[in-house]
Parts: sequence; C-alpha cells; structure tokens
Amino acid sequence: MSPQISGRRRSTRAERGDPTREKLLTASIEVFGRYGFDGATTRALADAAGVNLQAIPYYFGGKEGLYLAAAEHIGELIASHVGEMRQAVRTRLAAADHEGAPLGRDEAQALLTRILQTMAALFVSDESAPWARFLIREQMEPTEAFQRVYGGVMKPMLEVTRRLVGIILGEDPETDHVKLRTFTLLGGVMVFRMAHAAVLAELQWEKFGPRETENVQGLAGEIVASLAASGKST
Repeated sequence: MSPQISGRRRSTRAERGDPTREKLLTASIEVFGRYGFDGATTRALADAAGVNLQAIPYYFGGKEGLYLAAAEHIGELIASHVGEMRQAVRTRLAAADHEGAPLGRDEAQALLTRILQTMAALFVSDESAPWARFLIREQMEPTEAFQRVYGGVMKPMLEVTRRLVGIILGEDPETDHVKLRTFTLLGGVMVFRMAHAAVLAELQWEKFGPRETENVQGLAGEIVASLAASGKST
C-alpha cells in the first residue's frame, strides 16, 4: 500500500518543535526503514517513540501522514548538512552567470570536490544509516514520499553538481551524458553507505572513525580529479 496524502493533518508552527512530534519523526524513520510502510504498525511506531498511540493521529492524521512527514524530515536533516554548502555553490554559479564570466575548470573542480567530500562524510556517518534504509525502500518502490525528498533536497543538489560536472567536461549539463556522469560520481561515495558492511570487512576496519572518514574524503577528491582529467583530454 502506498501512503496517501488525503487525511493528513498539517502541523502548526508550534507543533513542529514539540518533543513528542520530534520523537515520533525520529523513531518512525528507523521503523519504516526496517519494516516498510505496510510492515510498520502504529503500535510499533508509538512504542519505538515512547509515546501514546493517539499521538500519531493528533500530530500527523494517521500513519500515512507520519510516513510523509518522516520523508520530509529526512530531507531537512540532509539539508542541514549540505544546504549551506549547496547554497554557496549556487550563489557562485549565479554570480558567474550574471557577470558573464563562466567558472573555469579549476574552480569547478574545487567546488565539486567540496561537495563530494561533504557528502562522503555524511554517508559514512552513523547518523545517515536509518535515512538510507528508508530511502532505499523508496528508490525500489517510490511513493509520494520519494517525490518529497527528491524535490526538496535531491534535485537541487543534482542540479548544482551537474552544472559543475558540465563545466569540467566542457559539455551541456542538460545532456544525458553529463547527468549519468553525475550519478556515477555520486555513486562513488554513496557506496560507502549502501555497501557499508562489505567496505568495513574488506578494509578490516572496525568502524568509520575520523581516520577512516578522512581516507574516504581523500578518495572523493581523487574521483573528482579523475573526472577533471578525462574532461581535459576530450
């Protein structure tokens, strides 16, 4: 069953800071990620949050509303990590467009490296694990929840990233080739979350601590450098 927006009660500004509401959002991301929309009962959601069962319809109108709110919350959490950086890059691109002085490849490479290293650190963090489980389910069987995360945080990040990829490659960022190269680029760091256990086992790491995270960020820089090298050779 796909969650429907009908019947969802909109939260007021005051409720958005309510501890009970925040507990439900945090717990629901974990529960929905592990069991899916159909497998997560309202009782399991309330118990995981440590709140009364009636809190779900009170704050979200029902399980469907909670599911969609959880997706929006994931988008907000991701944006809290990458939003400032993304906006800084967008501002720089807009200034270049306004001045009629396009970014050079070197600057585009530096900005793209910053993006990829920021995302790499996020993907290897423990904080991102429940988000990934939730989003992987939505990638496999997308619902309205996917559209909210995609429109709110994924699409804006992809737009900025492929602008930089296009500059580096000397190609139109709207082409399928640049879009595919952008996904390949991001996939190079996303694998550290999607194949988390395999990476730890292969590298014989116990966890992603500061040293391991630094190694992954260094690799992100190498991936961007490789892209830049291929662009200069074309």
